[in-house]
Amino acid sequence: MTSTPLPEPQSQLSATLRDLATRLPESLTVRELMQACGEQGLLLFCCILTFPFLLPVSIPGVSTVFGALIVFIGVGVMFNRGPWLPRKMMEKKLSRTSLLPALEKGASVFTKVDRLSKPRLLVLTHGASTNRFNGFMLFVAGVLLMAPFGLVPFSNTLPALAVLFFAIGILQRDGYAILLGHGMTVGTIAYFSVLIFGAIQGGKGLAGLIGR
Repeated sequence: MTSTPLPEPQSQLSATLRDLATRLPESLTVRELMQACGEQGLLLFCCILTFPFLLPVSIPGVSTVFGALIVFIGVGVMFNRGPWLPRKMMEKKLSRTSLLPALEKGASVFTKVDRLSKPRLLVLTHGASTNRFNGFMLFVAGVLLMAPFGLVPFSNTLPALAVLFFAIGILQRDGYAILLGHGMTVGTIAYFSVLIFGAIQGGKGLAGLIGR
């Protein structure tokens, strides 16, 4: 297994993708791609992992896998290190032909994100301690995404939005996005608490009926 130091993100999401597209060799390994992208690549990947959950209905099974990946990325951000991945995966070869269309399409999508997000409220995005805390919150949001609530509406959507806002906020140094991430995390915890309380009360009511 291996880890990769994370450089300080500086450019916009769309610019990162376009720049990477112009520098792609004919083939490269996953490790080389991660080194080229740094923290931005990991967090951009984190954003992409949330896309399947931005609908009111949950997708069973997928949230556990994607949530675990987000948890590892959150830990990496906390310690300013790349997540630990199996060596075989890191050495997998990727071709320019397969990567280029995805990078160009991603650049087009995130051009819209760049228009809405910008560096602001920097007290929530700058400094080693702040970065560790934001990484921890990304970790928490990933754990919430893994919560086993099955097909309960919004049980994946709310934590996915928290992950998305934290990832964008860290990438763009956008304190407003970080605040939205905190808000969605609190909202997710409150929603899950209501679900758990309702389940407990329902269980007590059912037990009472059976005991009569």
